[in-house]
Amino acid sequence: MRANHVRRRLAAGEASIGTWLALPSPEAAEYVSRLGFDWLVVDSEHNAIDIRTLAQMFGAMGRTVTAPMVRIPWNDPQNFKRVLDAGAWGVVVPMVNSREEAERAVEATRYQPLGGRSVGGGRHALSFATTAAEYYAHANDEVLLVLQIEHIDGVEHADEIFSVPGVDACFIGPNDLGASMGIGLGVPLECDHPRMIEAIAHIREKAKKHGVAPGIHCSSADAVNQFLQEGFQFCAMASVLRYLLAGLSADIDKLNWEASLPHQIEEAGHGEIVRY
Repeated sequence: MRANHVRRRLAAGEASIGTWLALPSPEAAEYVSRLGFDWLVVDSEHNAIDIRTLAQMFGAMGRTVTAPMVRIPWNDPQNFKRVLDAGAWGVVVPMVNSREEAERAVEATRYQPLGGRSVGGGRHALSFATTAAEYYAHANDEVLLVLQIEHIDGVEHADEIFSVPGVDACFIGPNDLGASMGIGLGVPLECDHPRMIEAIAHIREKAKKHGVAPGIHCSSADAVNQFLQEGFQFCAMASVLRYLLAGLSADIDKLNWEASLPHQIEEAGHGEIVRY
């Protein structure tokens, strides 16, 4: 059975870097998985990605050394069951704000005796290049559970949340966290607001106290480097969609070209050109 290198690195106190996949595309997953990231998280919370496409994206990543992971839509047992049986090596759980919610996530992720995950399926074993019997015997040691702290309630209950056995890592969602604190929607991912700095430090210290690897979503490689220096381990570098749009936008602006397209769009009533 393939070992989950991400879980081992985090448990050893090492850094593990990845990015977000927002497009329902096995081809994109395959290309990006060959760039050298430790892991890729398919974001099924905020994007139109169905379970079959998700399984195909995991399959495309399975031919590389990049760990296939997923952010589920909500902390509900059926979401865990479907993505884990589809072959996820790890699950990122949004908006965990209490010890009870953390316990619910562990219960859905782990087989007996550590949890109550239902036994069935077959693609999970293929994802780990093993048999079903071996998968059932070792899944509790390989599947990574990451809880998102992205609300002020989660910050205030961080100590209780991270004390739950079976939680491997946490992941700060800066935008939702800032919004819950009244700082405003769309807070920059640099997280330089004084209250954000305080909340982020609090989460990091409480996570380390309980042996949980602290993580955070970052806007760039520079931001990743900054948070690594501050002791974070599980860091996401923006998203593939953001890099796609930003790269194209930057080169379009360099063209020596009098484009008629913006005028056509405005005349047709389709809005303005957007730069990312």
